[in-house]
Amino acid sequence: MSSVPAATQITTLLRSQNIRHVRLYDADPAMLAALANTGIRVIVSVPNEQLLAIGNSNATAANWVARNVAAHYPSVNITAIAVGSEVLSTLPNAAPLLMPAVRYLQNALVAAALDRYIKISTPHSSSIILDSFPPSQAFFNRSLDPVLVPLLKFLQSTGSPLMLNVYPYYDYMRSNGVIPLDYALFRPLPPNKEAVDANTLLHYTNVFDAVVDAAYFAMAYLNVTNVPVMVSETGWPHKGDPSNEPDATSDNADTYNSNLIRHVMNSTGTPKHPGVAVPTYIYELYDEDTRPGSTSEKYWGLFDMNGIPAYTLHLTGSGVLLANDTTNQTYCVARDGADEKMLQAALDWACGPGKVDCSALTQGQPCYEPDNVEAHATYAFNAYYHGMGMGSGTCYFSGVAVITTTDPSRGSCVYAGSGGKNGTSLLNGTSLAPSSNSTAGDSGSHRAVGDVSSFARTVAAALLLGALLL
Repeated sequence: MSSVPAATQITTLLRSQNIRHVRLYDADPAMLAALANTGIRVIVSVPNEQLLAIGNSNATAANWVARNVAAHYPSVNITAIAVGSEVLSTLPNAAPLLMPAVRYLQNALVAAALDRYIKISTPHSSSIILDSFPPSQAFFNRSLDPVLVPLLKFLQSTGSPLMLNVYPYYDYMRSNGVIPLDYALFRPLPPNKEAVDANTLLHYTNVFDAVVDAAYFAMAYLNVTNVPVMVSETGWPHKGDPSNEPDATSDNADTYNSNLIRHVMNSTGTPKHPGVAVPTYIYELYDEDTRPGSTSEKYWGLFDMNGIPAYTLHLTGSGVLLANDTTNQTYCVARDGADEKMLQAALDWACGPGKVDCSALTQGQPCYEPDNVEAHATYAFNAYYHGMGMGSGTCYFSGVAVITTTDPSRGSCVYAGSGGKNGTSLLNGTSLAPSSNSTAGDSGSHRAVGDVSSFARTVAAALLLGALLL
């Protein structure tokens, strides 16, 4: 990235968007310090370039865990260590070091009495699965058995997930028209367009489910049936070169990620395991404007480097995350279920030190009804947020506020930002600083197809959707 957000800015963005799970591509100490005491569940990673040292030395692995895990836990809610990234497909020469590194790191967790709380796995490219459709015929590349067989036994014995990177975008692009775009994007298909596994008669309505089930069948082929699949990366680019990447658009990125979120949050599961949620991370939090490669490589982010949404996710019925209308306008509202005393304290701050003009909330005024702390807090939070130019950290209020794209205006009570109204007139005075209730700050990113060297890549974050099986 040409301008990398500070770690504190990243955590502010995560909290303002109610993102509760994040995957890092290393264990950067500044990022971990910023995540301390936030409650956000964190996967830390061993970068590929550190595999050689850790895979050759139990002591080096113990030192890595002491420095990057034990030193931060439990103030940082570390839930897993991802060992490398797509090692078997991108660094085959390092494959013999993968299991030693995994075992040495596990030994270090056991010695630190952290193995009950922190799991170890390694993210794989879905390309290690051969003959992936129909899913029932899928199997892992047999040349990888010397690593995969002991790895799966390890995951089974420790209750850890198989981490899999799933990219329907690339499956679609490489299919030369065989895979319909609607099938890649989770769009509804007529029954005669659904893909049917002739061996199981299971119907597949999207690429994502087919790839996940292919992993389950491939594990079953090796007599492993109780290791859950976690999708450690998935997503869709929102911009590309029109001449050769015509389907990398904001509309398609919105469609894929919005449908994905609904699919996972509803615990739809897959045809092989209906009702079993698939924990899933969206790649990625930020665009990487200086990333080399094709145009689309730069535009997988949900946000630009300033923390501005790259596009609006349409999530009707799925909560407030970049929520559910057809505009790119955002509002700051009281979080559903927030503690009433904390809401009242935040409301008092906004209408006092925060310099919000709260006269519209007095009896007889248009925003008095409904007369409850949640409605009044939403008005005040939103006025402050817009008065501060919707800057990062200005919609937090100790965690009782969240950003939405759903206009909270009602009747004659028009909220700041509605219909283009910027709301600055709702603030008393001109000398304004970010809320003392907020953690001042703004917003890091990698799709595992290359090195993981830069801070921007190693601080990459993604959303975990659904319950972690850790």
